[in-house]
Amino acid sequence: MLSNKQAIGTLSLGQHPSHTLDQKIRVASQHGFTAVEVVYSDLQKYSDALGVSMIEAAGQIKSLCADLNVEILSLAAFENFEGNRTSLEERMATAKHWIDIARKLNATYLQVPSNYSHDASTDKNLIVSDLQRLADLASAEEPVVSVAYEPLSWGTYCSTWDTALEIVEAVDRKNFGLCMDTFHEVTKLWASPFETSGKYPTADRDLTASLERFLERCPLEKIFYVQLSDGELFDPPFSKAHPWYLEGEAPQFTWSRHARPFPFETELGGYMPVSEIVKAWVVDKGYTGWISMEVFDRRMRSEDFNPEDAGKRARKSWETLQDRLRSPTPSKI
Repeated sequence: MLSNKQAIGTLSLGQHPSHTLDQKIRVASQHGFTAVEVVYSDLQKYSDALGVSMIEAAGQIKSLCADLNVEILSLAAFENFEGNRTSLEERMATAKHWIDIARKLNATYLQVPSNYSHDASTDKNLIVSDLQRLADLASAEEPVVSVAYEPLSWGTYCSTWDTALEIVEAVDRKNFGLCMDTFHEVTKLWASPFETSGKYPTADRDLTASLERFLERCPLEKIFYVQLSDGELFDPPFSKAHPWYLEGEAPQFTWSRHARPFPFETELGGYMPVSEIVKAWVVDKGYTGWISMEVFDRRMRSEDFNPEDAGKRARKSWETLQDRLRSPTPSKI
């Protein structure tokens, strides 16, 4: 039985402009989630609708969350920062804006996905230097904001937790650690959009090896939080003929944007080995921190979609995870 505290991303509760940030936070609270990951675009829409600054909007959301006893786990997602070809001075100014908002929210973390820009630098020393600057800016004032670095499966330089951990160790800052996401682990090593089976030929071996390395090598204190989602099987396999195909976009990114339901939503095509990963990353590792649902379901873009339904689905998904861990089904790996 997992005793971890449960969070959910605000975009995981609705993606239509009518699905407001305050509404979604209330839904999260009603369904037993005691923290939210505030997505920047959601806060921006809320700010625009009220006609106030982002900082003022952040203050209002902080007050709402306090009234509901909901923590703000993170401000997400600060993309394509490290190793970017643009001016570091400009990037640091943008970073300060994000960190100021995170502080106003009293968010524990700033979520930073690994850079996926096509022309991003692959110079590790430069990447580490940029991220040290970011971490130092985030700790320069109180409250300190921690940076949760997330390896994207389509990242330009960093696309695995192994590489992310190397970067975390090289950055060497107390407020810099890992955001571990099941979707990226699975789509890097196990799930293929191109295979009829939905799996790479060496899927089981590669994922098992990764989980074993994680248990052996990853320091517990550097796991800042864990994110869960499933992924829909492509049937037929993904190709240029698919309606979601976008020239130049990584197939895994396309997959992530459109077809990440809640874990175990097999009726929506979910098929990924989420419980096996959670068993390794959380149960076997002894991780007791936050676990967050981060899903991106295209169905939630409809005005007809009700965020209340997402809350119910998220709760059912968490309960299914608990059941799977109590009574393990035959392993998928």
